[in-house]
Amino acid sequence: MPYTVPMARWQPNASQRLVAAALDLFAERGYENTTVIDIARRAGLTKSTFFRHFPDKREVLFGGDTMTGLLADGIAAAPAAATPLEAVANALDAVGREAFTPARREFTARRGAVIATHRELQEREALKGLALTAAMAGALKRRGVPDLTSRVAAQLGALAMKIAFERWSDTANDDDFGELARRTLRDLQAATTSC
Repeated sequence: MPYTVPMARWQPNASQRLVAAALDLFAERGYENTTVIDIARRAGLTKSTFFRHFPDKREVLFGGDTMTGLLADGIAAAPAAATPLEAVANALDAVGREAFTPARREFTARRGAVIATHRELQEREALKGLALTAAMAGALKRRGVPDLTSRVAAQLGALAMKIAFERWSDTANDDDFGELARRTLRDLQAATTSC
């Protein structure tokens, strides 16, 4: 019987290792042909460790509620005198600083390629987009912004985020996400005045 080294019960960066392993396996084998056990083994972890971090293999690519928290916190942290769109811009800046950093550009491009090949992942991405919009609208309402204005500002923010993300995730682009998002938000605001 070959000698095997027992796996430690706790390993640093387990969540990040699972995400990297899943992304590699999804790209190599396809989403359908990859199991949770495959992902855990590739990361050098156990199945139970996987389930401590993610409810299923689909969620390994979606980061839980991290992004909704960043957006809500960014809106809450905006200066009291900020307009609703300025508060949204503040949130998009926070997303750029925390999530869409230059070091993550290649990862997000690879993640997008995997999502584009599978309908279930595309649907999950769409649902996540709706949750992000709802998080922004809720954060604006907590600032005292009226319901309709909150919803419109959140929708514009979500569209700006989507367009900025598409531009930012192009690996040939080296623009800062926050600046791309602010510029896109200004362009959208200008476009609404001419509708």
